Amino acid sequence: MNKNKREERRLKRHRRIKLRMRGTKELPRLIVKRSLKNISAQVIDDAQNQTLFSLSSQDKEVKQKFAQAGNIKAAEFFGEVFAHRAKEKGIAKVVFDRAGYLYHGRIKSFADALRKGGLQF
Repeated sequence: MNKNKREERRLKRHRRIKLRMRGTKELPRLIVKRSLKNISAQVIDDAQNQTLFSLSSQDKEVKQKFAQAGNIKAAEFFGEVFAHRAKEKGIAKVVFDRAGYLYHGRIKSFADALRKGGLQF
């Protein structure tokens, strides 16, 4: 399958999903992005178009444990770190936006680690 067509389909899914979900101050939207080597996530308040909190797998704590964060174990560890830091910022409930990626592999392990870390969605 052509790489561009796959990306186009993902972006279509993302637009469709984003129409149905909005983040607010009380229930912000957590969006996850992945590349071949890294994963990043942001907590966004869509009502005010403001990023409340963001973290990438290129952060020191994650990078020390995993040189390359392009696998499931690294995504799980990143989810635990993200959940811990989000709790410190006072974020306990979110709406999970998978950005059109299939709920499988790294996205699934990241989401499971977030739940394990105490975030609710």
